[in-house]
Amino acid sequence: MDIFLEFLQAFAVGGLICLVGQLLINYTKMTSSRILVIFLLLGAALEGIGVFDAIESFAGCGVTIPIVGFGATLVRGAVRSMHETGLLGVLTGGIVAGAAGLAAAILFGFMMAIIFKSRTKS
Repeated sequence: MDIFLEFLQAFAVGGLICLVGQLLINYTKMTSSRILVIFLLLGAALEGIGVFDAIESFAGCGVTIPIVGFGATLVRGAVRSMHETGLLGVLTGGIVAGAAGLAAAILFGFMMAIIFKSRTKS
């Protein structure tokens, strides 16, 4: 029963993030790229003030998989690298922390582009 509760929490928080994004698309004139940037900065801000870990312990991958989690990963990597290597770590730490996720996204996107034929919407 524990795993069911974990899935429910992840689904609820991830769904809430998606709901907020959909409401912003439907009821504002914001572009989807602007909404993505807002979510990324929200994750970075939550990590910066130290709240993201509490949300992550409750929601698990429901908050780490969306773009909010990527923003938190960038800040977490920059802070960790700053403590290890100094000021240069602020510039490189976020890139190093997010490199695996970005590489996977590029690789799987490329594989899907090879497998499936792209077309414009009718």
